[in-house]
Amino acid sequence: MLNMNRMSKSAERACPGSGNVSTSNGMEDSVHSFKAADLVIELSQTHKAKPDLTNLVFGTVFSDHMLTIEWTSNGGWQKPHIKPFGNLSFHPACSAMHYAVQLFEGMKAYRDTDDKVRLFRPMLNMNRMAKSAERACLPAFDRAELVECIRRLVQVDREWVPQSDSASLYIRPTFLGTEPSLGVKKPSRALLYVILSPVGSYFSTGAKSVSLWADSKYIRAWRGGTGDCKMGGNYGASIYAQYEAVDYGCQQVLWLYGDDHQITEVGTMNMFLFWNNENGEEELATPPLDGIILPGITRQSILELTRKWGEFKVCERYLTMADLRCALEENRVKEMFGSGTACVVSPVGRILYQGENLHIPCQEGFPQLASRLMKELTDIQYGRTQSDWSVLV
Repeated sequence: MLNMNRMSKSAERACPGSGNVSTSNGMEDSVHSFKAADLVIELSQTHKAKPDLTNLVFGTVFSDHMLTIEWTSNGGWQKPHIKPFGNLSFHPACSAMHYAVQLFEGMKAYRDTDDKVRLFRPMLNMNRMAKSAERACLPAFDRAELVECIRRLVQVDREWVPQSDSASLYIRPTFLGTEPSLGVKKPSRALLYVILSPVGSYFSTGAKSVSLWADSKYIRAWRGGTGDCKMGGNYGASIYAQYEAVDYGCQQVLWLYGDDHQITEVGTMNMFLFWNNENGEEELATPPLDGIILPGITRQSILELTRKWGEFKVCERYLTMADLRCALEENRVKEMFGSGTACVVSPVGRILYQGENLHIPCQEGFPQLASRLMKELTDIQYGRTQSDWSVLV
């Protein structure tokens, strides 16, 4: 066993006063967090073969090690452990299994041309994870300390970061309530763990546009619910609709909300519409964060980038299917795309709505704005462009 005693300066800068634990609403928690300085590393004695990236199915191959951190209401956070990847053992009454007291995050590590490994805006993932944890009644933790533990895990499994600018190492932090009781209550035990998976393209279509089935029959999220948190229940409940979309010849669901059929999200992605709006202004629009939209890291990055360009109006506003259909009839739609960690940017080419195929302008390959955003974001992620959004491992 090795006891590691160094915390990255980048993590310290990202979350000053890392000895304190804050919840997402800024309230300080009295329970002390785990510390990366206490990290215990147990290296695997065997190493799995690295996969062929050309035929890699998203999230099916995992690295040699994992990070686990246990918590109890009596003992607080225990020391973090990096250990050989393996199965977990839970009590049959585990609250995550029965009542979905569970959440996760999705982030990536990238290898640049100088063989350095980078994370992309990891503190934004930690902020969102802390907010989800608060909503799930799971314990608070120090976000900078978790970033450092993840950074150390990636260091240990550094050879699993693909040497490719079209692939990356997907990082899946997961947080479970492990209360051994059938009572519906705040868990007295929890497990935070992180696993790593080398990935290529998320969609089988690769860089091609995706088709969407838009129907108000199923609702992804609602106000007062947990749509703005990254909880497993949000995704598990969407699978049935996803298969119905496939039955209609589409790849993903365009989630609608309300009697006016507000456009919310695209599959598991945030949605953007580039168009000339009702006032004739060139505008990049995305639904506002009103409680039913997940605050995506890529979404935030696209908003910040395009506002910095200052070339067109950038707006967080409500959009309905009537707005989209009218704009298509008047040839005001330029592009439509989804954004997320897994795919970065994914153009939309067709929407099936009320029995009608709505064709979104989408030239061969990537549309102009989507292509530009993809390049600027991946240039930062792979270290081709210097940015404080990129954190060295």
